[in-house]
Amino acid sequence: MAAESSHLNVGTGPSIELNSIKSKHDFIKLVFDVSLNSTSDIDLFLTELKAGKYPIWSNLDSDTQTKVHEAMSGLLELGKISVKAIFLCTSVDLKGLQFELSSHVVRPTSRSTNHIALRFCNYNSDYTEISVEESPSSHSYMVVFQYGSAVLFNVEDHEVESYLAIIRRHSSGALKVHEMRKDDYVVKEKPLLSEEMQGGPDYIVLKHVDIDSIRIISSVLGQSIALDYHVSQVDGMVEEFTDINRVMEKTGTFTMDRKKLFQLVGKANSNLADVILKVGLFDRSEIAWREAKYAQIYEYLREEYEVTQRFGNLDYKLKFVEHNIHFLQEALQNRKSDLLEWCIIVLLSIENVIGIYEIIRETSIVAL
Repeated sequence: MAAESSHLNVGTGPSIELNSIKSKHDFIKLVFDVSLNSTSDIDLFLTELKAGKYPIWSNLDSDTQTKVHEAMSGLLELGKISVKAIFLCTSVDLKGLQFELSSHVVRPTSRSTNHIALRFCNYNSDYTEISVEESPSSHSYMVVFQYGSAVLFNVEDHEVESYLAIIRRHSSGALKVHEMRKDDYVVKEKPLLSEEMQGGPDYIVLKHVDIDSIRIISSVLGQSIALDYHVSQVDGMVEEFTDINRVMEKTGTFTMDRKKLFQLVGKANSNLADVILKVGLFDRSEIAWREAKYAQIYEYLREEYEVTQRFGNLDYKLKFVEHNIHFLQEALQNRKSDLLEWCIIVLLSIENVIGIYEIIRETSIVAL
């Protein structure tokens, strides 16, 4: 096998199209006489190839080596799971959603009631043809949170809207397209990883992907995009108060009425309450609390997404809004007090005029 393969020249031989997972698998089997039927097989093969266990590599022509790299890149996608996080509404009826999709609900692994995890079969013919072991890559997952975030695993771009349509049937406070928040992430599974996890730019590598790691990743990504939405709401209020301050600087007065001010007070308070209570930004994950490897993933992602720092920025902006609200409340109160004072002055003036009139009238009567 080695002698024959050492003279393999794909560049001058018949064209081999690596346009499917199966063709990539068959090509590697042809060149190296190995079967890669799982992510652990792929990892082991790469480790042995780098260690020089396959001397045939140095005898391959450059075209064949290029095709090997191409094939391996494709096979490595078996352990790659795309993640899409979307904030689409402000509330989801989880009980109604669970009732509609009861056959897809994944059994809870904690006492948390703010989300449900759903699993959908997603077998690809390429996967089954090469007998790849069942893994998260062979399913689609959707984790939906009560506060309005949905995190989708292994869902193609063209399928996203159909999943979101299911959630919308059980949602309230639906957001407009420009208000929705989205983020993309990647999870890679490498069974031969020496540690439980490794981080990278916009991806995380796990030794093993299971439903608990999916829940942990979802919790942080869901909170992150929800925080993005609430920050944008507060940014809108900051901009509004900035405009008011500019007008006051030029004119020395402002035109906001009491009703509008109360609406801003309610909006500021509800945003802070939603972030802390509904989103549960500072609630410790029970799964992370229970096992160290999940705690490591949880803490890494929270640090990667700067959740605490971003909340600190949100809190700072809310303090700015609060300061402006207090100032405008006092100004409106003073304006009301000034109005009352003028009313009193007018009433006293009227009373004085009436008194003077009566005195003049009585004097005229006596004179007659």
